[in-house]
Amino acid sequence: MSAAAVLARASRGVCTRGALSGFRTQDAVARRIPALSALARYYASKSYPSHTVITMPALSPTMTAGNIGTWQKNPGDALAPGDVLVEIETDKAQMDFEFQEDGVLAKILKESGAKDIAVGNPIAVMVEDAGDVEAFADFSVEDAGGDKGKSEADKKGGQEAAESSEPPSNDSATAPAESKQEPAPAAQESESSGERLQPSIERGAKASPAAKQLALEKGVPLSKVKGTGPGGRITKQDIEKYVPAAAAATGGAAAPPTYEDTPATSMRKTIAARLTQSMNQNPHYFVASSVSVTKLLKLRQALNASADGKYKLSVNDFLIKAVAVAARKVPAANSSWREGANGEVMIRQHNTVDVSVAVATPVGLMTPIVKNVTGSGLESISAQIKDLGKRARDGKLKPEEYQGGTITISNMGMNDAIDRFTAVINPPQATIVAVGAVKKVAVPKEAEDGSEGFEWDEQIVLTGSFDHKVVDGAVGGEFMRELKAVIESPLNMVL
Repeated sequence: MSAAAVLARASRGVCTRGALSGFRTQDAVARRIPALSALARYYASKSYPSHTVITMPALSPTMTAGNIGTWQKNPGDALAPGDVLVEIETDKAQMDFEFQEDGVLAKILKESGAKDIAVGNPIAVMVEDAGDVEAFADFSVEDAGGDKGKSEADKKGGQEAAESSEPPSNDSATAPAESKQEPAPAAQESESSGERLQPSIERGAKASPAAKQLALEKGVPLSKVKGTGPGGRITKQDIEKYVPAAAAATGGAAAPPTYEDTPATSMRKTIAARLTQSMNQNPHYFVASSVSVTKLLKLRQALNASADGKYKLSVNDFLIKAVAVAARKVPAANSSWREGANGEVMIRQHNTVDVSVAVATPVGLMTPIVKNVTGSGLESISAQIKDLGKRARDGKLKPEEYQGGTITISNMGMNDAIDRFTAVINPPQATIVAVGAVKKVAVPKEAEDGSEGFEWDEQIVLTGSFDHKVVDGAVGGEFMRELKAVIESPLNMVL
């Protein structure tokens, strides 16, 4: 078969088996994801039966690489549309790869736990006939075309540039400037002795190949080891018996490590990059207010008592609703700063209030979104929060469920040690409200006879963080006043 025919046949294979990365996302979201096919017809240089290479798919608009979780299928297992093939860790969540073609899994090329696999790199092989599986026992990544280098987007930031509330835009003038590279110094030719180049490990003491390998694995410096072999040659036994000087001084017992290194996950890298970007590019200012929640707590108790088990409202449910009401009254707080590719700068004011709710998960902070809060009742808000929070902790959120909010609330009130705190803005949003714990506060009260006394009031401290590019100081203060008013008179939430 001619080279042109092979290429044409391969092209037909790719076209007919398009971007079948059937994940648990809605069709509308799938259309927003770049058309990166999870399948590619490939004819290896060696002689293999007809097969399909399954590649690392793009699960979100910001994904450039992913980690392999648990494989749900083994070589030889049949694949059918809708079957979960493997779990993949993205920059934000652990997601199921639901396969959308019939076939048989022939070979797994990337085992569970493999890290930072670029989108488009081979991860497995599928065949149509189960009888062909044995032929792929020795099939390797190189046979599948090899790993590709990371994309240019990944080199410039990749997942670490992913926005936590919206996909990133390279058009923004507030994006981090690329560092200017100095021209490399001219190469200088060094003098050579004419001898064979040697690794540094071979330039020191004489050692057997097995001893050198063991020394590399154990991190033993050969220069510190006394050889007992012929001519002072270091043997494998010498490496195994080696005791560092510090350990020898303490009777041969190695000192316990004073720290533990844990590799940062893709999600943790993204959080670090986004928070650093937010603090560097958004001029934060903070406004705090002590707010009485006595009436709110009584209303909550009354509603829960009459619910007959249908719902159980939390204080956070009321606060989410209150933030939305205040944002409608002061729409500047429900806005964001936008910069276009042509240098155009605008402030986008949102007509709906979609509240991002900070949720602590085992792998980091996520902000699932309660959509159109002003048009939702407290029962609906409570149900959404419970569902979104559970799936966020399980790593099962879809991209559209944590990207696109207009304002954020972060509540640490469940920790009674937290009186107040300030939160970092969730870009490109302009406002985030931090909530402390409920505290009993003695407030002055004048008795009927004119004597002075006090009464106990339950209060929380709310701290608003604002982007000064969008929200002026006076406007931030007005938002906090409206938020305080609606919380202290909670029946206003239903107006």
